[in-house]
Amino acid sequence: MRLVTRFSAFFLTALALVLVGFSTTVYLVAQSHLFRELDERLERALDTLEASVDIEPGGLEWEPTDRRIALGLDLGQDEVRWAVRDGEGTLVDRSANAGSGGFPAGWEARAWPTNPPDGTVVGKVAGWRMAGRRMPLKALLRLGRGHPDDEPGYEVQYPVLVLIAGLRPGPVKATLNQLGATLVLLSLGIWLLALAGGRLLARRALAPLTRMAETVSTMSATDLGRRVPTPRTDDELDALGQAFNGLLDRLNEAFDKQQRFAGDASHQLRTPLAALLGQVQLAQRRERPVAEYRQVLDRVLEEGMRLRVIVETLLSLAQPEPPSLLLCDLDLAEWLPHHLERWADHPRAADLRLEVTPNPLAVRVHPPMLAQLLDNLIDNATKYSEPGTPILVRGEREGSSIVLGVEDRGRGLSTEESAHIFDPFFRAEGARNEGLPGNGLGLTVARRIASALHGTLSLTSRSDQFTRFTLRLPERPVPTNVSPGIDTQASV
Repeated sequence: MRLVTRFSAFFLTALALVLVGFSTTVYLVAQSHLFRELDERLERALDTLEASVDIEPGGLEWEPTDRRIALGLDLGQDEVRWAVRDGEGTLVDRSANAGSGGFPAGWEARAWPTNPPDGTVVGKVAGWRMAGRRMPLKALLRLGRGHPDDEPGYEVQYPVLVLIAGLRPGPVKATLNQLGATLVLLSLGIWLLALAGGRLLARRALAPLTRMAETVSTMSATDLGRRVPTPRTDDELDALGQAFNGLLDRLNEAFDKQQRFAGDASHQLRTPLAALLGQVQLAQRRERPVAEYRQVLDRVLEEGMRLRVIVETLLSLAQPEPPSLLLCDLDLAEWLPHHLERWADHPRAADLRLEVTPNPLAVRVHPPMLAQLLDNLIDNATKYSEPGTPILVRGEREGSSIVLGVEDRGRGLSTEESAHIFDPFFRAEGARNEGLPGNGLGLTVARRIASALHGTLSLTSRSDQFTRFTLRLPERPVPTNVSPGIDTQASV
């Protein structure tokens, strides 16, 4: 099912429920109002009849001629019919139109009220809306109703009178039926109009999404430069289009990096392989002394070792996430001096300077990986700075972080070179022109190790002045019952 169809079905279902609820409410309100009007007409009719009853100490007198009752003379269906009965149910009087249409003059309420004793009771009989009042003389006299000082009249007196009035609800029901039919037809018309117009509006509202889907369906792996059209409406569809285009930007960038990585990797692998094969082919041209064969084997071994380092590094960088390492607590202030002893035989050993705070610098790291990261940074500094210039290794605390820095006074990097220094196989132009050894993977590996250690590796450099690499690690309290320097150094 298409989204337009589902959206239209949801909208039409909601509209149908609203229309049904609205129409039902209007019908019930109209029904209540019309029947309340009927009851009010019956109430007024009973008031008129009760006004014709004279309450005397000797009984109730029915005096219609004195009161000139004009109610119930018309034979129309919507006119009031009435009747007056005594307590025994004998008909005392009735309206002129009560003799036609089957008026139920003998209608009796299920229970008559006692407070007040002449309260109105409303009911219904087949085809009639009825109302009645029962007037008991004793109860009315106890309430102070009547004229106790009047002389008895000449009319027949009753201890109880029952006043009955009725109306046919047929006209009201006809009005309600007409209203119901009107509401049904009106609701159906609105729903059909919404069916025709709502689907068109839904299709137009979702047209940007349709265009996005059509664009995406025609894209291939070589079309990552294309982008889906966005409606520029600053709504959810626009946000979806921009988010998808952002994803395409990231995929395109990752694809470009992968292509560059593959090209650089093939170039880096081709060089040692060519040198290795060249040495073997050269050795096969003629018979040579054992010493020359040994030299060839040494060169082959050297190129093979270089090739192995490149392959292992490429395999490490090919992992989508940093490796999961078993970390342990380490005091960097004690570990750094011991680690720098490894560089004692390096030609630049005299240039190494260590500055570390006397206080413990507690971190949680993997010591061998931290050693590889630091060695990569120091090796980079020895390559790109002149002999005799200092290489500063600094360990200190900055806020809640432990900082390990390596700084040299070498050639430095330009702003453009600094932006790509951590890219695989990237080498500064000066290093390439001077033929300095390296494959452009050391700093890439160092940043990946920093990420695995839950730290960050950043660069600050100025051309022809200095280059500083800064590793920031979260500080961790040193256990009081363990000597960090001894344990961590042993683990290295």
